[in-house]
Amino acid sequence: MLERMTKDPQAPRLARLAALIADDTRAACLLALLDGRAWTAGELARHAGVAASTLSEHLGKLVAGGLLVEERQGRHRYVRLADARVAHLVEDLAAQIAPEAGQRPRNLRESSAGSAMARGRTCYDHLAGRLGIAVTDALTARRLLVQDTGFALTDAGLTWFATTGIPLDRTGRRPLARACLDWTERRPHLAGVAGAALCRHALDAGWCVRIGSERAVKVTGAGERALTDLLGIDVTTLR
Repeated sequence: MLERMTKDPQAPRLARLAALIADDTRAACLLALLDGRAWTAGELARHAGVAASTLSEHLGKLVAGGLLVEERQGRHRYVRLADARVAHLVEDLAAQIAPEAGQRPRNLRESSAGSAMARGRTCYDHLAGRLGIAVTDALTARRLLVQDTGFALTDAGLTWFATTGIPLDRTGRRPLARACLDWTERRPHLAGVAGAALCRHALDAGWCVRIGSERAVKVTGAGERALTDLLGIDVTTLR
């Protein structure tokens, strides 16, 4: 007789997590919130194409499940991803179901939005798309970042961030550098503390600006000069 095997205690939690994500409306909310910003319930309802009352029920489940956190300011209810781990989970899952090469967009709007997202976007709080890959490759080529056994900043890399005026918060438990699979490029880009700090600096310094209602970002003229001068990036690939 076969011995009864003890069920893994993680199994029920994994099942509940999968059930939370396995809904079109909730998945749409999670993907939208990968831009790293807090959204109102109304904004998410319009984005997901559902009634506000329906969206409220979904948000309640995501908050209760620990995937989102809620903030209130006056009459407005804002939600955002709970932390970077949730963002990485959503992005990694999205990478597994990215459109296959050659799959055509359904209309011009979808084509334009897809092109912009592939060119450059935010992945929660760091840069992704061709822009994120270009930055990662440039840091690696200059031995500021190594990818031998996972992502790690070198001593030269730490110096580069300091001299460029990009402070790195090394007090928390978040990894200083982390590889995040890019779902359009199918290669890892820089995440972690360093990736977040670089993205924040790029937006604050005007190297990049957000465009449209999605996560897409565009490199500005100032950004092209900075990326060329600091990292030798061929900016024509980012246009």
